[in-house]
Amino acid sequence: SSDLIGTAGFTAMQSVIALERLGLPAGAEVLVTGAAGGVGSVAVAILAKLGYRVAASTGRAELADYLRSLGASEIVSRESLTVASTKGLEKERWNGAVDSVGGTTLAGILPYMANNSSIALCGLAGGVAFSSTVLPFILRGVNLLGINSVRVARADRLHIWERLSRDLPLDLLDAMTEVAPLEQVFELGARILEGKIRGRIVIDVKG
Repeated sequence: SSDLIGTAGFTAMQSVIALERLGLPAGAEVLVTGAAGGVGSVAVAILAKLGYRVAASTGRAELADYLRSLGASEIVSRESLTVASTKGLEKERWNGAVDSVGGTTLAGILPYMANNSSIALCGLAGGVAFSSTVLPFILRGVNLLGINSVRVARADRLHIWERLSRDLPLDLLDAMTEVAPLEQVFELGARILEGKIRGRIVIDVKG
């Protein structure tokens, strides 16, 4: 199953652990952006199993049933998150977030983060640049946590894999994973760039 989990699953668990370390309250409302992607799908499943209320953001409304099957309790349209706030702060909405998108999505969710909440930033599908005010950071104490899944100490790496073995439902991992032969890699790459891939794809290089 470690092949199915891959870097995306490892990054998702690393992000959840980072939120926990900053005191994510039990049963809190957590947003996952890019929720239908590889990192997002695993994050939704883990957070739901741990008892959090998961708001799953996606640009593909047709995947709402898929996200609910992973444990999401609310579906949030990607478009609603990319509307720039005119006030810098909005009504507090989420106690934590796993953001695999970045860009305008990160800028869009910051004003809605609750007091002393944290965002685990682990991706850049929406771009590397974002524009925000400092207000969420200095008036609500929002924490922006950078997630680097490459340079991880061995002890931390072992802990992350141990948590994955305990907190990732393997039946859901199978449901979010598609196995494809090596000859399809270019076609699948094009679909990834078009945002048409759901969950995880594992390439069978022996097939």
